Amino acid sequence: MSDLHEECGVFGVYSPQNASLADMAYYALFALQHRGQESCGIVVNRDEKFHSYKDTGLVQDVFTHEILANFPEGQIAVGHVRYGTSGTTGRSNAQPIVVNHMCGNMAIAHNGNLANSYDLRRALESEGSIFHTTSDTEVIAYVITKERLRLPSMEEAITSAMDKLDGAYSLVVMSHDKLVAVRDPHGFRPICYGRMADGSWVVASESCALDAVGATFERDLKPGEIIVFDKNGMRSITHHCGKCPKTSCVFEFIYFARPDSVVDGSSVHNARLRAGAFLALEHPVQADVVIGVPDSGIDAAIGYARQSGIPYGLGFIKNKYIGRTFISPGQRSREDKVRIMLNPVSSTVAGKRVVLIDDSIVRGTTCARIVRLLREAGAKEVHMRVTAPPFLYPCYYGTDIDSSDKLIAYKHTLEEIVQMIDVDSLGYLSIENARKIAENSDCEFCTACFDGLYPTEPPTHPLKHRFESGVASNESEDPEE
Repeated sequence: MSDLHEECGVFGVYSPQNASLADMAYYALFALQHRGQESCGIVVNRDEKFHSYKDTGLVQDVFTHEILANFPEGQIAVGHVRYGTSGTTGRSNAQPIVVNHMCGNMAIAHNGNLANSYDLRRALESEGSIFHTTSDTEVIAYVITKERLRLPSMEEAITSAMDKLDGAYSLVVMSHDKLVAVRDPHGFRPICYGRMADGSWVVASESCALDAVGATFERDLKPGEIIVFDKNGMRSITHHCGKCPKTSCVFEFIYFARPDSVVDGSSVHNARLRAGAFLALEHPVQADVVIGVPDSGIDAAIGYARQSGIPYGLGFIKNKYIGRTFISPGQRSREDKVRIMLNPVSSTVAGKRVVLIDDSIVRGTTCARIVRLLREAGAKEVHMRVTAPPFLYPCYYGTDIDSSDKLIAYKHTLEEIVQMIDVDSLGYLSIENARKIAENSDCEFCTACFDGLYPTEPPTHPLKHRFESGVASNESEDPEE
């Protein structure tokens, strides 16, 4: 139950004939809902005319039966779920973004975060570009459009645009006759594609979305790869492949991705089991039961239990009906929100020495409340084990940590954190073992948020709201959020 949030999930489909692609996108976005719960959108291409709908809220709330019924059948569609790491929360920043220009329409959906978006946007504004959102996705859209106006095809425009983009970006881009999937040269964020029985091609951030629509997984995009789907089939452009070391985000395995997904050839579920086993080896303790914080802590708790021989137990029941937009009536405290979202199973923890497994400690406020719940349920001891190393540095590649000042491990020693969150002991996974959690030896990770070694130049204006001047925001600045 992390304080950390990832940015987005993307989806795209190319069909050889007109089909109910909005319905397919709905099911895929539902499967990707864990990647973004602030807003969502779908764009369908019917005879080169784009039909679009997007709004704030969860997929099931935004796309009612009536809304979906208004979409025509089409041959290409793209979809998006968003959690904003740059730009305000609101409908204006919902994606996909649609751009109309003299060479045709384009719809783009983006997962990630550019390190040089501020500099690119200022340069574009100085040339007369007018921005309608405060997200860096619109920056990408403008850079691609600018290249498209001088180059003969969408894929050539994207290839050229990638020379100017620095940072994390997995994209699905739709033109009047093509679907294009893109992964940045570092491979920060996942993106894969598959095939339907009817010959349709499907692209998604995670393989679980392919499963949701009945597509057969083909493979992940290589870092730097562009794949084009059109009437001639599928073709790969590898001009940017191999230009940079692969530095995928390790937190995809620790927290972001769904456990039933396979990312870069490695099972997310197995990676979390391995993380738990590594924790048991690094930080053994005498205890009676191992429990995990839902959802991403559960797999690791099972791994810890198997390795240590301490029994695994069901420690919490999570209310599945509360989304990120939940607001308690009467301005009740965040403590009450945690109680409503999680309830400890007293019969599992009462009178027991408990090993509590969670995916991360960011600001420390949420885990302190969870520990308090266990104490109140009768836990005799609480030994917290974390499947990530301590967060010490900002992330510029698609999570919402833009300052070390908000990170508890940056400001406090291990002993101080133990006192602050009221645990009997605390152990973090080492960076060395965090790099080993994926079964696939080809998985190489970015661990900059732990060690400060950034794969790209840090941004000149790193703050999350760097484009917000004069724009009202309803995002909380409370560090406890």
